[in-house]
Amino acid sequence: MRRTVDIAPGVRLWSEARGPAEAPPLLLIMGAATSALGWPEEFVDALATRHRVIRYDHRDTGRSTRAYESRPYRVADLAEDALAVLDAHGAARAHVVGLSLGGLLTQLLLADHPERLLSATLLGTCALSEHPLTGPDGTETAAADLPGIDPRVLEMWARPAPDHGPEAELDRRVAHWRLLSGDELPFHAEELRERERRDIEHAGRHDVTTAHGRADASGLLRTAELARNTVPTLVVEATAEPVFPPPHARHLAQVVAGARLVVMPGIGHALPRECLRPLADAILEHTGACFSPPRPFPNVLNRRTG
Repeated sequence: MRRTVDIAPGVRLWSEARGPAEAPPLLLIMGAATSALGWPEEFVDALATRHRVIRYDHRDTGRSTRAYESRPYRVADLAEDALAVLDAHGAARAHVVGLSLGGLLTQLLLADHPERLLSATLLGTCALSEHPLTGPDGTETAAADLPGIDPRVLEMWARPAPDHGPEAELDRRVAHWRLLSGDELPFHAEELRERERRDIEHAGRHDVTTAHGRADASGLLRTAELARNTVPTLVVEATAEPVFPPPHARHLAQVVAGARLVVMPGIGHALPRECLRPLADAILEHTGACFSPPRPFPNVLNRRTG
């Protein structure tokens, strides 16, 4: 089932739901500059065996409104978009899975709207916390001193992306995903090319958006709120992660109260075919263990989204 969500005058998000209507809802929040189609179909289908899986295009991606140039927004506003999508699909509470930027937005939901979450799963992201990382020997590392982004990725991000047509853009995207995938698992270039070709067809355009990188990222820290978290949270550590390399995931699992860490060997900042079933199984185990009877959440369907 596909649905558009009006979040502000002239700003509309594309979304879809898959799976049994009566199943517990699970919201997928994708990373920056990536549409809902960044979630591989096999992965979505696996989650939809037990959940009503909802995914959506962020502002400035896919079929959602290209809004930033006329209506600049904050990164924090994108977390409110996720709530608007849940409202539109009639979901008072949901399991939420966030990747990269989606992981940051999920942390904002954990901190600011915990009553809307049944559980959270965080992938390929860093902690919105200033608490240091504590090592096995008790030594502390300041959050600001954790490893940075792979220089090869930074160098590619610094390059302009001129428009030389759809095929050249596909070449650029495949090269980008090759770097993001890390160096441990085989890279399936043709699969990624076809996924990106479908994304271009879905959006009806191939130009690159930089909106999320320009959005105001101030005011995101939630150190105290995450330390008080009560929502069951799973943190996935990808051993070949080039954007937020180990030990970022372990730091995240420490600063989000009650979080549990699972290690996925070989995975980078992408979702290769080798990880889809194990990752889906880990999420389904996590969400299955978090079942609780629904609690009243008055007026959620009357939430203003315009």
